[in-house]
Amino acid sequence: MAIHAADILGTVFRIERLSLRLVRLPLVAFFETSFGRVYDKTFILVTLDGDGLQGLGECVADVDPYYSSETNVGAWHVIKDFLASLVLGKTFDHPRDLFPAMTRVRGHHMAKAAVEMAAWDLAARRQGASLATMLGGTRTAIASGVSIGIQDSLDDLAAKVRKELDAGYRRIKIKVKPGWDVDAVEMIRDRFGSIPLMVDANAAYTIGAAAHLQALDRFGLMMIEQPLDYDDIRDHAALQRRLETPICLDESIHSVRAAEDAIALQACRIINIKPGRLGGHAESIRVHDLCAWHGIPVWHGGMLESGIGRAQNIHLASLRNFTLPGDIAASRRYFVPDLIDPPIEVSRDGLVAVPTGPGIGVHVDWDRVQASTTETYEVRA
Repeated sequence: MAIHAADILGTVFRIERLSLRLVRLPLVAFFETSFGRVYDKTFILVTLDGDGLQGLGECVADVDPYYSSETNVGAWHVIKDFLASLVLGKTFDHPRDLFPAMTRVRGHHMAKAAVEMAAWDLAARRQGASLATMLGGTRTAIASGVSIGIQDSLDDLAAKVRKELDAGYRRIKIKVKPGWDVDAVEMIRDRFGSIPLMVDANAAYTIGAAAHLQALDRFGLMMIEQPLDYDDIRDHAALQRRLETPICLDESIHSVRAAEDAIALQACRIINIKPGRLGGHAESIRVHDLCAWHGIPVWHGGMLESGIGRAQNIHLASLRNFTLPGDIAASRRYFVPDLIDPPIEVSRDGLVAVPTGPGIGVHVDWDRVQASTTETYEVRA
């Protein structure tokens, strides 16, 4: 197992206050997946205070249980009524101790991740270190890809692809579903040639569609992300044996054990790491290291995070085995204005700088946070 900078830094800290905010931000443009179309993002912002400092975590649960069984209502309840009592007033030697401290509560990884990631930010600020340093990151900038939702027409999709390529993004991902897949990929290949391209199905197909999905092999895709059921590994293994294109698992990798099973069964050749899905940074690092040991490349997915959650993602994606461009795009693609100022930017050569300030290293505009907040809760030790 890799040794990270986080293993050699003293990080003792105490959590004295936990605050929740329910925040709603309108999207710049609708975003459509196989689940449906959304026009805004509602999420929980978790704040942990200790030693006069503050750490921030963003919960990636949504209003509906389509990507995950977790929702904002459920995460709010679990954090407020269960997780808060497990961390408040407690002194931790290291932020990686947060996840084990919350194991009495089964599941609810998105709720746990929001608390755990806020603790990482708090601990890093206490050390005066960047979160990337705490996590063991090795990069000063990360390669950025972009995710394009299902569009109203192929011409609309082509216009979106052109816009993102002109902006410098290093990889294009398009959402697919039955009826919007082969034709969309063929159009992109015809119009844009051999650009780095992948598709994401968000579990829209069954193993019965294997022959249809084989038609995508001729397009030289980087990967097909999560084509089958959200909790499946076995059928993905059967599908991978029939495909030349690498399968990437997302929703199915909800734990280190699931990653171990997927690798053992050869159900995928690539893994998408999302700390919200796994329960935070510590579990994400364990999956990262497991994949590195087995020669499995990883990349960092996105969940329409604000600049606060996006900054957390950037720091994690600076670890060594994040070798493929992630879904960590510029803030302006999603929210104008964002909750941070300056916003996350992507350079013309498709890179995002890793913030160097203490913790997540971005400036939160609390006036914007307050204006977007619909509900609050606070509890002290």
